[in-house]
Amino acid sequence: MSYELANRLVVGVASSALFDLTESDAVFREEGEETYRAYQKENLDERLQPGAAFPFIRRLLSLNDLSRENDPLVEVIILSRNDPDTGLRVMRSIQSHGLPISRAIFMQGRSPYKFMPALNMSLFLSANEDDVREAVAMGLPAGHVLDSPYADDTQDQDLRIAFDFDGVLANDASEQVYQADGIEGFRAHEVRNAATPHDPGLLRDFLANVNRIQRREEAQRQIDPGYKNRVHVSIVTARNAPTHERPVMSLKEWGVTVNDAFFLGGIEKGAVMEVLNPHIFFDDQVSHLESTSRTTPSVHIPFGKINEQVS
Repeated sequence: MSYELANRLVVGVASSALFDLTESDAVFREEGEETYRAYQKENLDERLQPGAAFPFIRRLLSLNDLSRENDPLVEVIILSRNDPDTGLRVMRSIQSHGLPISRAIFMQGRSPYKFMPALNMSLFLSANEDDVREAVAMGLPAGHVLDSPYADDTQDQDLRIAFDFDGVLANDASEQVYQADGIEGFRAHEVRNAATPHDPGLLRDFLANVNRIQRREEAQRQIDPGYKNRVHVSIVTARNAPTHERPVMSLKEWGVTVNDAFFLGGIEKGAVMEVLNPHIFFDDQVSHLESTSRTTPSVHIPFGKINEQVS
């Protein structure tokens, strides 16, 4: 019987996001592919240390304890530019860390993001910015994982996920209004269109899949009143009143939910993140991530007009 992915939350993660590959990448850049191959072979049993996405991935996979027998809610698949030979160290490190990841795609020197639709992925995380930008240009839900120091508390069983709204959960149409007409033009536009839902952005479906796991948690709590929900979802946006109504209405229209909403009106997000302490935060603007990445695993979604690169 084939293994179906249709009803699971499927996340693709590059080894560069899951593990700290600083040393390995330096060998590749400075000494070339053959030396890199030899280096990986010599260090085959040297366990790679966790990277920025590791706390998120570990907790996401832990939610499979809510699954029915042999029917996991979450599937994480490695998407790697390594070839199978040099990828052996990645797979051994996964096993050594006790991560239940058994599926991988290794493509020598090429990014496998094009396989995302075939694998029903609602998210791909990579530290390779070029790969992420190419995936996003194809309309695929990909994020560039930034180098974010994070002291992971392994005793903390919760999974906290935070999203910006415009350009992440929604498209960037309103952001374009802001860029063209300034804050007053943006406010007037959003008030006029408060009852009109935004078009979804790249990560709306990922949120919908997370919500499905939250519903499973609620079902578990009905069976076991002592069960404590672990998944918490927030939006953290630079919007404030009166532009807060349209995001709330959009979420409702899309059939998705969040636990908390922070309408900060220009307050620096980094200070809020330090208290909220999410295990991953998605934003489309690098300027916001400069502050959040100092304490929080942060992911840039290079989507929309504001992220167009000038050649």
